[in-house]
Amino acid sequence: MQAWILLFLAGLLEVCWAVGLKYTHGFTKLWPSAFTLVTLALSMLLLAKATQTLPIGTAYGVWVGIGSVGAAILGIVLFQEPVTLPRLFFLGLLVVAIIGLKATAAG
Repeated sequence: MQAWILLFLAGLLEVCWAVGLKYTHGFTKLWPSAFTLVTLALSMLLLAKATQTLPIGTAYGVWVGIGSVGAAILGIVLFQEPVTLPRLFFLGLLVVAIIGLKATAAG
């Protein structure tokens, strides 16, 4: 269970660094760049720790899925990115895939 918690936290940190990229303006702004790099490093560290127990394909898929869904939702909320029925449908499919990977994983 600890590996799943680490993986979930790694996914949340992936959302942070992915959204942080938008604020770095090509890494020309110091504090947003520092935030982005620190959260990137922590996300990778937690992902690496989780893969000590979980299969890499499962862990990476869940990590990417959490990051993708979280970044898309924050893109809608923070940056007024489009909200369309097809986009929401495919985000829903990502959530289903994350749940499916968790449900079928060993570890």
